[in-house]
Amino acid sequence: MSHVGVPRGTARKRRSLALLTTGVLTLPVLAGCSSDDGATGVTAPQDIAVAGRSAVAEGGTVNWAVDALPTTLNAFQADADSTTTRITGALLPTLFPLDAQGRPQLNPDYLESAKVVESEPRQVVLYRLNQQAVWSDGREIGAPDFVSQWRALSGKDSAFWTARNAGYERIEKIERGADDLEVRVTFAKPYADWRSLFSPLYPKDVTGSPDAFNDGARTTLKATSGPFRLRGVDKATGQVALVRNPRWWGNPAKLDSLVFRAVAPKDRTGALAAGRVDVADVDAAAAHRIVQAAGGKGADGQPLAQGPGAGEGPAAALRSWAVSHGSNAEEAAAAQAAREKNRAAADVIAAEQAGLRAYVVRKSLEPAYTQLALNGESGPLADDRVRRAVARALDRQELVDTVLGPLGLPARPLGSHLALAGQPAYKDSSDALGGQDTEEAQALLADAGWTPEGAVEKPDGTKAGSEAGKKDPAKQDPAKPAKKEAEKQEAEKKGTGPAAGKAGSTDDKPGDGADRREPAPGDGDPAGDATHVLAPAPAAAFHSSALLRQAGYLSESGLSEDVPSRVTAQDKRPGGATGAYAPAGTAAPARAADGRRGPLGKDGKPLTLRFVLPSGPGSQPLRSVGDKISAMLESVGIRTEITKVSDESYFRDHVASGDYDLALYSWPATAYPATDDRPIFAKPVPATDGSLLVEQNYTRVGTDHIDQLFDRAVSELDEDAARDLMKQADARIWAAAGSIPLYQRPQLVAANRKLANVGAFGFGTPHYQDIGFKKPQAAGAPANKKK
Repeated sequence: MSHVGVPRGTARKRRSLALLTTGVLTLPVLAGCSSDDGATGVTAPQDIAVAGRSAVAEGGTVNWAVDALPTTLNAFQADADSTTTRITGALLPTLFPLDAQGRPQLNPDYLESAKVVESEPRQVVLYRLNQQAVWSDGREIGAPDFVSQWRALSGKDSAFWTARNAGYERIEKIERGADDLEVRVTFAKPYADWRSLFSPLYPKDVTGSPDAFNDGARTTLKATSGPFRLRGVDKATGQVALVRNPRWWGNPAKLDSLVFRAVAPKDRTGALAAGRVDVADVDAAAAHRIVQAAGGKGADGQPLAQGPGAGEGPAAALRSWAVSHGSNAEEAAAAQAAREKNRAAADVIAAEQAGLRAYVVRKSLEPAYTQLALNGESGPLADDRVRRAVARALDRQELVDTVLGPLGLPARPLGSHLALAGQPAYKDSSDALGGQDTEEAQALLADAGWTPEGAVEKPDGTKAGSEAGKKDPAKQDPAKPAKKEAEKQEAEKKGTGPAAGKAGSTDDKPGDGADRREPAPGDGDPAGDATHVLAPAPAAAFHSSALLRQAGYLSESGLSEDVPSRVTAQDKRPGGATGAYAPAGTAAPARAADGRRGPLGKDGKPLTLRFVLPSGPGSQPLRSVGDKISAMLESVGIRTEITKVSDESYFRDHVASGDYDLALYSWPATAYPATDDRPIFAKPVPATDGSLLVEQNYTRVGTDHIDQLFDRAVSELDEDAARDLMKQADARIWAAAGSIPLYQRPQLVAANRKLANVGAFGFGTPHYQDIGFKKPQAAGAPANKKK
């Protein structure tokens, strides 16, 4: 993906952005889901058909579908993608692979130990290598490989075309330890995420020179060090073939070969049905067909009817038959042709369904989350009150239920930008912004000046609230003042009137409503008899102040760069907190007859946000989520203009370039947020040419305080303290309201029923050497019905 504003060689670790392509279907509820008090959130286990190695047969080939052949096998180049990661995971050393909870764990196949042995005056990490660890050419893995990779990725030599150098630029030196098995790494600056380094580890032949690094590892790797080795890349057939590594010292690979085949998502159902692939990530529609094929019946228990003509009832079938055999020769011929076409298509569908019975859908939660991005660079969303109003208008639980509920997956809104449920660093910090609240959203919008009156251009230059906009007292119903006075006295007796000190009063005296604008008939209330509410300004101010407190903006001194340094007299109101207030006496916007808010505006300009969504067939579920969000915003008076663009240009020409107000896209999760997430939330800075350097912060929203917390966390060697700093940063990211996490994405994988130890891995790193076909069951042994 494009990396906006960051010159090549200076970018921190890249994060690949992916779109939501998950639809809705009904699948059995996932067993083993766990929940606690919210400290770690709701999790979903891996679904990989776990089996001991003794239950897995030797030999065989597994064909694994990928989106496309990798453009490079060098994971540190800008055009490396998920396929690069998948393939190199089976070929090269990963020193700290992730477990099912997203925690890095020492890999005993390569390391005997790795730890911080000194922290003062310099941080020193000592790696002790497995003495059996060798490259496929027979050379031992050692300090020269570490040194070469550090020099290539340090950013000091621009001849190396690297996409990331995070962590490597902090290294001062690397040297041999007490013997050839020890590698001693000394850091010039402390680095908390040192476990992220040297994974994957390349041989020095790849990283030793710019030419080898830039071009030599794009299509081949002469030396590898994993359970498999590279046999070749065949562009003509669209496949990358791996074979068992005879020099592998760990548990040998069960499979003879592992082949990654390029199969476009739209073609995967056919490839599965034809038996061309054994493992494939699938969308909801394909998963639905596999689930139905497994039972040979539809969801209603009736014989399965798929494809053309599937929805044809008895009456329609009889009518079609009658027409095809009728006296009108032309109509009969057309009907017979249509029937033959439908019959042939149905035969194809039936054959595919028969092939799909060999597969099962493995499902979990993908280590990635979908967010609503709010572009805060310009326009209405440059005002943080409007961004917060958008967030408060969203019913995130409804969106989660729509996407995850039918899949039988844990359905709870994500509460963190920096960790996913189950990870040690996870904490739900969404309270720093607040949940769905229509009245709070309206108060924030009114506070920002967006009102129903503002949407109407006033004639002759008169402004909203001027004498031209008021009623002529002579034309008012003379009975109304007496009625209003009686209502006011009754309300005061009940303790609900202005004199009772209700929040929203502008001073300590009872209000008589004289300074409030009375909507005329047709002005926000068709009946002309709307219920008038006192100014929402104090509610907005209270929300703003509470938001700052909850996010921990105020230090012990009560000062912060995020808190206004000056407070006007109007901001200091009885019963209110320091913050932004709407003008005294502003009425809350009245609801229309259907309960929705009328259109809002300011200075005659309507409040309309441009919502950009991808238009491809695989993006329909994303558009469905976008439609729901649009309806939620409409209910508080925020109009959206949905613009559909091609999938190819969606990110490049709109998200990355900032040509949007609202957008939906996903970020992958990480075990190292202090390193990997900082570019996503870093405060944009002006470039010399006047543009903004945004790194990967495509919302253009950030603060110095957030940056400082990331900087402190990445240098904090106490893991608990570093996690606390990340939780503080997340609360401030929520408060800034540049992006609203919605849910963790579902992961649906179609796998051959005979395969073990493969499927929906979730956070976990695959153990490629353990993947294989289950041994045939012994005669007379009880059948294991659990798939």
